[in-house]
Amino acid sequence: MHRRTESAILQGTKELIAKFGLSNISMIEIADHSQVSRATLYNHFKDKSAVLDSLLKSEVERIIEIFIDAKTPADALELLSKEISSDSALNAMRVHDGVTLNSLMVHAEHPLYLQLARAVHERTNSEAGTGLAMHWLLGQIAQPISEKASREQAELLVDRTLL
Repeated sequence: MHRRTESAILQGTKELIAKFGLSNISMIEIADHSQVSRATLYNHFKDKSAVLDSLLKSEVERIIEIFIDAKTPADALELLSKEISSDSALNAMRVHDGVTLNSLMVHAEHPLYLQLARAVHERTNSEAGTGLAMHWLLGQIAQPISEKASREQAELLVDRTLL
C-alpha cells in the first residue's frame, strides 16, 4: 500500500509537471491530482523538493532498467536518448523551469548522476566513452534530438569511442 501510494504521488507529480512545469504546481495540486489526502502526501513527503527528489530517483532507476535491458551499447544509448528527448515533464521544464533544470544538470557528483554513469560504464567498459555518453545525454536534457539522430549519434559514439 505504501509503495502504491508513493507511486501514485510520483506519477501524479510527473503528469502535473508535464502540463504546467515544476514551478507552477503546489503540494495541494499534487495531492488532488494524485487522489490522496494532503495528510497522506505530507506523511510521505515533507515538501515539494522531497517529492521532486523521489521522482528524479524513480526516473533514473527506470531509465537504468531500460538501459540494462537493451541488446547492445548503441541500443542502450539510443533508448536513453529517446527517453530523455521525448519526456513530457522534461519538455515542460525546458519551457517553465529552465533555471531549475540547468541547476540539476551541473551536479556531476550527485548520487543519481553517478548511479547512471556507473550503469553506462558497466555497459560500455570505457571511462572516456562513459564521460562522452553522459555529456551527450545531459545535452539532450537542454536540447532534445530526434529519434533518427538518437540512433545515428548513439552508433557514432559507440563506434568512435567505445570499441
